[in-house]
Amino acid sequence: MIKMIIGFMGMFLILFAFFMNQTHKWKTEYPIYDFVNLIGALLLLIYSYLIKSWPFLVLNLVWAAVSVREAYIDMKIKKKVRKRKKKAGLGHKRK
Repeated sequence: MIKMIIGFMGMFLILFAFFMNQTHKWKTEYPIYDFVNLIGALLLLIYSYLIKSWPFLVLNLVWAAVSVREAYIDMKIKKKVRKRKKKAGLGHKRK
């Protein structure tokens, strides 16, 4: 029973991220999109290990790796944008 719950939770999270992207609520550049995909993939990794489905395990290992990579890139880009704004003097200034 616990295996099924883990599998359904992982499936739901990945489909939820997909749905949010398709309805234009989340962009693929949003860290939340990558984070939800990563958590879903990790849960499906556990599920595929528990049921000994090796092709499914490899698929979700790649899915998780891509999610980690994308989250890292998104955070790196966001950090650069913040630095640029600070240098350019954009934003609110305190008196």
